[in-house]
Amino acid sequence: MKLGVLTVPLGGMPVADAFRYLSGLGAQCVEIGVGGFPGDAHLSAADYLADRGKIDEFKGILADNSLTISAFSAHGNPIHPVREKAQKDHEAFVNACKIAEKFGVDTVVTFSGCPGDQPGAAHPNWVTCAWPPEFLDLLEWQWNEVLIPYWKETAKIAESYGVTKIALEMHPGFCCYNPRSLMRLREAVGPAIGANFDPSHLFWQGIRPSDAIKYLGDAIHYFHAKDTKVDQSNVNVNGVLETTPLDDALHRGWLFRTIGYGHDAAEWKEIISALRAVGYDGVISIEHEDMLMSINEGLERAVAFLKDMIFYQGLPKVWWV
Repeated sequence: MKLGVLTVPLGGMPVADAFRYLSGLGAQCVEIGVGGFPGDAHLSAADYLADRGKIDEFKGILADNSLTISAFSAHGNPIHPVREKAQKDHEAFVNACKIAEKFGVDTVVTFSGCPGDQPGAAHPNWVTCAWPPEFLDLLEWQWNEVLIPYWKETAKIAESYGVTKIALEMHPGFCCYNPRSLMRLREAVGPAIGANFDPSHLFWQGIRPSDAIKYLGDAIHYFHAKDTKVDQSNVNVNGVLETTPLDDALHRGWLFRTIGYGHDAAEWKEIISALRAVGYDGVISIEHEDMLMSINEGLERAVAFLKDMIFYQGLPKVWWV
């Protein structure tokens, strides 16, 4: 396994400074945002595709800092019911695939997306329960008429640019939000669809990440290292379905945290061990979204926490479960 960092939180730094900083921490790889919610502060795909010199310069900065690119990220909702929004996010994904080809990267990270409740709807409609029965009718329409057809066609586009791993982040609010829904789409579309396994979105749903990893197996295309602290006193009163603002740490049932601040080292060792058991030998990419820590503090603590867990040498891929 290799240690990586999603560079989006460092978007205010020039790319050379950001890479020098991360290399100094011990990072081996970087994940670069190129559109959608991550933005494109460090690399505008459209600009770089139009200028080969920019690509060569970027590769030089990577080499100078002994870094490689693990993935490009373009999280968005390419099946948004508003056509203009959907098209913008679709184009961001396609451009991510095009720039991935230029850098020899085979992985793009994004969301599955979520459509509305009918053609011409104004907002996405995320179905979270099986009753009243019209919710299941809506769910089948979303999957069979929108989600599956979109990804069948888009997976072909990705493949044409050498992107063989579409790593969908299982995020509530989108059609693929847990392992079962991820696998349903993978079975319908093919092995290009896989998971960007981010435990932070699973912890608060009550999912045990190590069990989910064993269930997904080789459907795991990528991994985000981010933690979640569940505030049991708030959950005891209002449960885990949260609309309280993310920066209101006192009243939420859960909060994104730097790894180690939601779950202890024993939990994370079990997660890393489960990844090894199913044969995942890719990048552990740190994502900083901790409202209670500065960017530098969060990244530095996460790197220190992970180093001893993932830098094993000469061990078999499957050595415990």
